[in-house]
Amino acid sequence: MSDVAMTTPLSSRWCESLALARETVKQVTVLQVSGQLVKATGLVMEAVGLRLPVGSTCVIELPQHRIEAEVVGFSGERLFIMPENEIHGLVPGARVVPADVQPSFMLLGKRHVPRRRLSDRVRHLPVGECLLGRVVDGAGRPLDTLGSLDGGALAPLQSRPINPLERAPIDLPLDVGVRAINALMTVGRGQRMGLFAGSGVGKSVLLGMMARFTSADVIVVGLIGERGREVREFINDILGREGMARAVVVAAPADTSPLLRLQGAAYATTIAEYFRDQHKNVLLIMDSLTRYAMAQREIALAIGEPPATKGYPPSVFAKLPKLVERAGNGADDGGSITAFYTVLTEGDDQQDPIADSARAILDGHIVLSRRLAEQGHYPAIDVEASISRAMHQLVSGEHMRRVQYFKQLYAHYQRNRDLISVGAYVHGSDPLLDEGIQRYPAMERFLVQGIEERATLESCSHDFEQFDRGLSS
Repeated sequence: MSDVAMTTPLSSRWCESLALARETVKQVTVLQVSGQLVKATGLVMEAVGLRLPVGSTCVIELPQHRIEAEVVGFSGERLFIMPENEIHGLVPGARVVPADVQPSFMLLGKRHVPRRRLSDRVRHLPVGECLLGRVVDGAGRPLDTLGSLDGGALAPLQSRPINPLERAPIDLPLDVGVRAINALMTVGRGQRMGLFAGSGVGKSVLLGMMARFTSADVIVVGLIGERGREVREFINDILGREGMARAVVVAAPADTSPLLRLQGAAYATTIAEYFRDQHKNVLLIMDSLTRYAMAQREIALAIGEPPATKGYPPSVFAKLPKLVERAGNGADDGGSITAFYTVLTEGDDQQDPIADSARAILDGHIVLSRRLAEQGHYPAIDVEASISRAMHQLVSGEHMRRVQYFKQLYAHYQRNRDLISVGAYVHGSDPLLDEGIQRYPAMERFLVQGIEERATLESCSHDFEQFDRGLSS
């Protein structure tokens, strides 16, 4: 008998066995792994019966609706979960299930076959070109009336840190369109800057000017923990149509849960990382880093972490550098994320623990002065207290000399301002102060800039050179 005749019945039997197996699989009983809600106190709820990693999402099923939540910690067999939005109608023993599109396990005979790994349940949100010109919340849901987000990719909220040796150096300046910053504290592509300010000193207006006038390819704005009315005001009045055309706005106002505020900051950074990986130069504006820290403080205290410095638990100071270090340059042939993080200084206190921590991990800081704002000096940048740590790599030595002389004159005048105002200073006593008194009106005109006025890097360099010639003459 030939080999073909012997193998044909065997092949037929294999086909029959495969068809039978397929029918068996279609008839299996599917089990949905679930837990039970056992406690709800304040912001945090506790569930038992589930084994989920921290950062994964789950759903609390109620008779009338479902509540999305995230795992923020655990103690033994109990999971600490926090809802994304306001909760109502909670009942003891409510069913808690993983937020999966498929059941976690299926029962086949006596074996449990995993359908999805636990690590896959970490939230992925939309990124891509479809987000340009859009306003979304911290969970990736559109807040505008432009329809759903179609055609984009999905990316995890947390990314792997970049090897510091693989980052490109900061050696190219970024034009932010503000004369005082371009000339006196030049910012480089991939630099992380802090904007330190109290309330009502023009912080949002300055951010809007940078967003409209910057030479970056894409602008990502994270409005974290601010007043709800400021979202529309920032988009329509400050950012404007010109800025919004190449921008993505992630809004998580103060009335959202602390979890959504944390997620909003991470989501804005994830979007910026996506465009950086597409070899684009991104300007990331986050308003504010302080509200991000406060949201983490609310969560940490709610799950029992002890407070440390001024009521902030240690996890707050651990999370700040993790968020900030995600910005910066990519590889040598990649894009960049130049980030501006606003830091609220309560009562204009520069020694606030969050301000002090942010100053240590950022590549420079711009301080806004309430005294200058009250004088109508906008942008109210205190050039004495502000610095860019990467500036010496971006400008020439001659430019640095001009900046140092400018600051020296300006600071010397400010220290003696009261004596000059009351007429107690005698002309000729201090040649440097005499020069400062003569040139101060010109210095002030150089620093003041209208909200609709754009000052490019080239024009700032030219104006500063002309100004320096006037000082030297």
